[in-house]
Amino acid sequence: MTPVNAGRADGRADNALRPIEMRPHYLRFAEGSVLVEAGYTKVICAATAEDRVPPFLKGRGSGWVTAEYSLLPRSTFERTPREAAVGRIGGRTHEIQRLIGRSLRSVVDLRALGERTITLDCDVIQADGGTRTTALNGSFVAMCIALASLRQKGTLRGWPVVDWLAATSVGIIEGRPMLDLNYEEDSRADVDMNVVMTGDGRFVEIQGTAEKAPFSRAELDRLLALARAGIDEINERQREALAPFTLPPFGQKPVAVATKPPADARSAAAPSVANPEAGNRA
Repeated sequence: MTPVNAGRADGRADNALRPIEMRPHYLRFAEGSVLVEAGYTKVICAATAEDRVPPFLKGRGSGWVTAEYSLLPRSTFERTPREAAVGRIGGRTHEIQRLIGRSLRSVVDLRALGERTITLDCDVIQADGGTRTTALNGSFVAMCIALASLRQKGTLRGWPVVDWLAATSVGIIEGRPMLDLNYEEDSRADVDMNVVMTGDGRFVEIQGTAEKAPFSRAELDRLLALARAGIDEINERQREALAPFTLPPFGQKPVAVATKPPADARSAAAPSVANPEAGNRA
């Protein structure tokens, strides 16, 4: 994207994403996994495929996709207590888990999945804003890897994924629309918004809030256009991550043919050093 209004704290243009890196096969035992990094935010996403479905789907020939999300205690600047130690899952965690699950289901043909469940475990190992969008972007890749494995074994009725899926944040800070907010930006935004879209440009979810003054329809349109451009770029990073895997064409733009096999989990690169200024908000 063409830089505009350069001058953010990390040197990015207002319409620039943080650097994105996706490392497939990050975990050895999961059917699909990826370490996804968006700037200093880092999330491990793992997909598990099980031949069972929730009770309300038994005998209906349809599958299910769901997600779980958690923050490691020192993923944040100050220690975040484990929810298991507190004895309950917080409202924010419930919200994010439901967001990821329903977003993934929006691009999956559950009947083609058959009577099986794909569970995405999203563990934030470092938080610097945008953990829910980063987790969703990585979950899509991990899910596709797991489904590619099932397809290779001949256990799928057909390819269940019908379109690409990605999410990003946008906001208005001091009158300037910005893409992909980090923690410092998110904490002082006048308007804060998360956008989930399919590869063909349809909206799955829009979560937008005026933190101070209300925003106009024109400002909303500018934010959505900014989000669409960012999501198009994230889709490209997802395609690159999935290129080594045997996936059938889906969506408007297929996965490129791989030139080498996927890296083994044991030879995956080690994570880079964390940002000491990562905050609690995501």
